[in-house]
Amino acid sequence: MNFNLLIENLTNPALLFFVLGVVAVYLKSDLEIPPNSSKFISLYLLFSIGFKGGQELSRETFSSEIAWSMLFGICISLLISFYTFFILRKKLNVFDAGAVAAAYGSVSAVTFVTAVSYLESQQLSLHGHMVAIMALMESPAIIMGLVLITAFNKEENVEKIEISSVIKHSLTNGSVLLILGSLVIGLLANAKQAEGIKPFTNDLFKGFLAIFLLDMGVTSGRKLKAFFSFGLFPLIFAIIIPLINGCTFALLSSFVTSDVTNRFMFAVLGASASYIAVPAAMKITVPEANPGLYLPMALAVTFPVNITIGMPLYFLVAQNT
Repeated sequence: MNFNLLIENLTNPALLFFVLGVVAVYLKSDLEIPPNSSKFISLYLLFSIGFKGGQELSRETFSSEIAWSMLFGICISLLISFYTFFILRKKLNVFDAGAVAAAYGSVSAVTFVTAVSYLESQQLSLHGHMVAIMALMESPAIIMGLVLITAFNKEENVEKIEISSVIKHSLTNGSVLLILGSLVIGLLANAKQAEGIKPFTNDLFKGFLAIFLLDMGVTSGRKLKAFFSFGLFPLIFAIIIPLINGCTFALLSSFVTSDVTNRFMFAVLGASASYIAVPAAMKITVPEANPGLYLPMALAVTFPVNITIGMPLYFLVAQNT
């Protein structure tokens, strides 16, 4: 079963387009997605998953399981960013350790979207409240990372970080705002109204996802050379830690939900790393952190590991525990 799941994921068109993007860079091809188009596609994916999640949420009855699941998601975000910071401090300075820890405690919307597509390939559907949980998990990790940087920074000449401004920025970040806003709109729209835009939110989704992953492949390929100059530690961390997190939270999520799809999504959320919201926040609040480190770790290593080895593994753990 595990081998079949792995083969199925490795031959997924979305993943193969990601690989094509990396190959294009190494062949020195001029293949690229125009920046404006890439931004539109990323906004479309967030809008689509948020709206569909809102529609699913409108069909659900709010329960203690959903409440506990939301709290569990926030705890995952805080816990991962906290414990990974101290692992990273063994090899990295406080700024880089805080930025990487925040990235791994936060979540990747694109990995989440790919996981939804993976569930559909297993004839399973996402529960709407998991979209809300994903959005809730963006901010706590950013805040925890910055609190740790402030607490452990010994350089007096570095300006202290305003936590209130960090909270405001993380909540008003474009990706967080769009997915939460789309979730609310999907929740408020009735079935007949949602049907009117269904060709846009559903039918085009996988095609746009494939093009977006092609762009992600090109971006990853361009950053890999600089990344390897940091030695083996970031590479090993970016492979091993997500797999540990994913399997751990696939198991621990059984305390808040018995649903296989929810447990799989918790595993994916725990394993993924942010390369949109966190880099945007760190660029503004911690310019001392090196984006040449945390971006390739999240995008060029952890992301492909999750969509090749990770997802079949997390699904297997969620199914069999």
